[in-house]
Amino acid sequence: MFDIALSELVVIAVIALLVIGPERLPKVARTAGHLLGRLQRYVNDVKADIQREMELDELRKLRAQFEDAAKSVEQAVNKVDQEVRGATAELDRAVTSDAPPAAAGHAPPEPALPGAQEQTPAAADTTRVQA
Repeated sequence: MFDIALSELVVIAVIALLVIGPERLPKVARTAGHLLGRLQRYVNDVKADIQREMELDELRKLRAQFEDAAKSVEQAVNKVDQEVRGATAELDRAVTSDAPPAAAGHAPPEPALPGAQEQTPAAADTTRVQA
């Protein structure tokens, strides 16, 4: 914490011994030790609080990024959902417009008989030549 050399500590101890006296010096040293311990704990608590606040800020930023990403994914999903619903509606309209009306009582067209409209390969060649 402080950059104090051993020689400086000896000078401080000698001055304290002269000023305070040998009877009260142990009690003062003990009190000073307790005060320094409290000071160190207080400084460590402040450092830990600052560290927690920094981590909390980072977590808040990360949370905001995840929320933004979730919103963009949700918007993309909604857009795809709308496109799919539109395509489905178009297909439904196309199917209902191509289907014969069932309410008019019309029967569905009968399937063509096999071979009724078959062309021979020679007849198919003549149609191609004419076209």
